Amino acid sequence: MIEQFQKHFDEKYKQPTAIQTAVAPALQTDQSVLGIAPTGSGKTLAFTLPLLPKIMPGEGTQLLVLAPSQELAIQTTKVMREWASLIGVSVQSLTGGANLRRQVMKLHQHPDVVVGTPGRVLHMLDNHHLKLGHLMTMVVDEADDMLQDDTLAVVEDIERATPLSAQLAFFSATKSPVLDELNVMFGRDIEVIDVRDEDTSQGPVEHGYLSARTNAQKTATLRRLTSIKDFRALVFFNSTRTLNYAASRLRHEHIPVATLGGKQKQTQREKAMRMFRKRQIKLLLTTDLAARGIDIPKLPAIINFDLPTALNTYIHRVGRTGRQGEPGLALSLGDDHDIRDLKKLLADSDYELTKLYVGDNKLTKQKPEKGQQVVSINKQASRHLQKEQLTGEPRLQKKMDKTLNGFSKPKKRRKKKNRKNKGIRLKHRRQNGEN
Repeated sequence: MIEQFQKHFDEKYKQPTAIQTAVAPALQTDQSVLGIAPTGSGKTLAFTLPLLPKIMPGEGTQLLVLAPSQELAIQTTKVMREWASLIGVSVQSLTGGANLRRQVMKLHQHPDVVVGTPGRVLHMLDNHHLKLGHLMTMVVDEADDMLQDDTLAVVEDIERATPLSAQLAFFSATKSPVLDELNVMFGRDIEVIDVRDEDTSQGPVEHGYLSARTNAQKTATLRRLTSIKDFRALVFFNSTRTLNYAASRLRHEHIPVATLGGKQKQTQREKAMRMFRKRQIKLLLTTDLAARGIDIPKLPAIINFDLPTALNTYIHRVGRTGRQGEPGLALSLGDDHDIRDLKKLLADSDYELTKLYVGDNKLTKQKPEKGQQVVSINKQASRHLQKEQLTGEPRLQKKMDKTLNGFSKPKKRRKKKNRKNKGIRLKHRRQNGEN
């Protein structure tokens, strides 16, 4: 580690993590690597610290980092800028949802490092705004997710635009089958560095579940969890439709929540993340893609509103809590059938699920007495009713007055006179009068 980085590192951290120590020599000597380490083990710094010192400022884009989501790209940009500023290296982010024209203008200044999402990076390449002729290294973060389906084709297109001599670095928390094919897919000799068994950065995480059958019951459970002191959680959904349903119900109950969805603008996403990090809201509702790789320091819990269908998905969700040695909690919501399926999914892992209960505004392993939970709910319902009576009385009276006015006697309508017939009658009268 160079001197400028070492001093800054010592001020912030005690010692390098296992992945940071393991990949540094290979990255410094231009060796392509696949680094595998648990979530929250410092993978961003693992490639930032060895790669930034290799850059010659002002010589064009020499380092490209690809991330699966806007949130992770923005987060990575922030981390890299912190260290790049110490050695005069410029960093720019390229993400969908941001101002395209402003990004093009900044690319014309030839940033040394570009961090972006695959779609926006490929768009800039196709339109000749991004030049990779001087690229030395391309990093693919969250590789197990990035090298799947449509995203794989985009990453391959971007890689074909890089020099043949460019170094490749892939980082992942899990080892999916596609990662075994990297040598063939990209035509490189890629060294595999797996420190999952050696890493000790993960804190103790308790895995539990709460019984809830319908989406309405799950939403009610979320509301009750927010009554627990200092409780905050990242809530995962399998679809944006269910996410929007839960968000609407919670807001109707006056529970402050924020969402991370696929169609949100970047400013809306940043606002949601900022509010959650500042603890202005207790629940951040998200999908797997939007939350992939994001780092929220000292996050107490994650909640599976919709249960994951793959073990890797569960691992990535759980990895948002219990980071850097901090304790964490992973809660899953479902009925007996759902939990049985989840236990089968986790059968080959070290995770053990414990049934938990919510009683007296706290989580417990002991089943509360029969009336305990009911009392808690009734108290909340009573407070809600009293609030409606206090704040809603004038509004209610206004509605009643409007309804009663509807029963008042309507105004008598004037019948339109048939002018044609009237004229005929007058004519007959005149004729009769003359006779």
